[in-house]
Amino acid sequence: MPADLLVDVLNAAREHRRSPAVTDSRETITYGGLLERVLATAQRLRANGFADGDRMLFSVRPGVRSIVLALGAVAAGGTVVFVDPGNAPELFASRMELVQPTWAAAESMLYAAGVPGPVRAIARRRGLVLPPYAKLDVRHIRSGPWLPGVPHGALSAQRLAEPMCYNEFPAPSPDRDAVVVFTSGTTAAPKAVVHTRGSLGSALRTLAARCSLSPGDQVHTDHLTLGLPALVAGAQWTITPKPRPGATHTILVPTDLADMLGTLPSSLRQVMLGSAPVLPPLLRRARQAMPDVEFLAVYGMTEILPVSVATAEEKLQHRGDLLGTPLPGVNARVAADGELLVSGANLCRGYLGAPPMTEHATGDLARMDDGRIVLMGRKKDMILRDSLNVYPGLYEPAIAALPGVADAAMVGVPDEIGDEKIVVAVVADEDGPPDLAAKVRSALPGLIDSHAIPDEVVVLPSLPVSGRSRKIDRDALRDLVTR
Repeated sequence: MPADLLVDVLNAAREHRRSPAVTDSRETITYGGLLERVLATAQRLRANGFADGDRMLFSVRPGVRSIVLALGAVAAGGTVVFVDPGNAPELFASRMELVQPTWAAAESMLYAAGVPGPVRAIARRRGLVLPPYAKLDVRHIRSGPWLPGVPHGALSAQRLAEPMCYNEFPAPSPDRDAVVVFTSGTTAAPKAVVHTRGSLGSALRTLAARCSLSPGDQVHTDHLTLGLPALVAGAQWTITPKPRPGATHTILVPTDLADMLGTLPSSLRQVMLGSAPVLPPLLRRARQAMPDVEFLAVYGMTEILPVSVATAEEKLQHRGDLLGTPLPGVNARVAADGELLVSGANLCRGYLGAPPMTEHATGDLARMDDGRIVLMGRKKDMILRDSLNVYPGLYEPAIAALPGVADAAMVGVPDEIGDEKIVVAVVADEDGPPDLAAKVRSALPGLIDSHAIPDEVVVLPSLPVSGRSRKIDRDALRDLVTR
């Protein structure tokens, strides 16, 4: 049967009715309860005028209620549009203009923050200017109790999900739009990725198989990318601040792993790392702290996830930044200019309002090594020096692996004649010597290409990062090293 996000999850729910499906800080729901609530939500949405193709703006924090509501909206024939309410008002408005939602689901607190009162005052003291959700010309759903600011007539997500006599099971529809996720773009030209039930279903099946998920496993994450594969596999998805005792799998960004080493439960068998580069020093620390755990670096992006997976052992044994072998069903090739192009059944439909996508240009520069993808850097991060192209991602893993170095990044600083000076910034680990910059400089001629030898090596307390992904903010780093 073709992959289908909704059908795959609900089929697993029918098979594992008595088993726990999702646990958050408030409740645990069984697979049978999940099935009943999703189908009831779909039925009541349609009874309240929800139509095929409707788009639901979605700003509900991860948990049992949000999973039920999102799956219920998809089961009712709609598309869930994930949006960050903390975006600048102009960006939020431009995104709404592109999406044209007919429904909005939000936390009651978000509605309350849009009108004068104590909630808005607290938000503004914290620097948050939230959009006036109640003024959106859509049908509203609140998650949480009624609060001042919630529109009159707003439906309750909890009441929508109350079990009812409803036997209709959704038919497979892999080509139907399921999710819209905003990615890069500007106020003038917002960019929204559209995934179908089929593309997401393919992604879930691939991850569930690669992670060897099965009934009885406990997967801790607030990421849909690993949580939904857990449901497809009949495992338990836990959404709590930290992995609980009994957790077998989790997904973390590298900075979170660094902070949590020594506190993670001994029951873990697998830790997936994504959303940011996974550097050798962290992998060595992680393997030493948890030798029985398999650490996996996952490569992918909003448009297509996952693309490839590399184990800690594979990454540490490779001299470059190994991303791994493309996963089953994923095609990868390198264009003439070195850019990595990927495609497969888990590729999104495309960008909202744009022609369908058949292949995604990742913006990453790569090479193929015996069928494995090796990252060489970001296309936009390329440094031009003496008419030669220098790709930071090709050298940063080797520099970060030097003794005394915890992290490293390479940036180009424009000079007065249009060329670029290369600066390497390093962060010392706990054993870093006081003359670390000099030791790094002396080691580089035997480690990296001669045309990439930096003009300057600087030691910083930390590298600037941005966003939830905690990726290196190269613009901020460039500013730091030019002061």
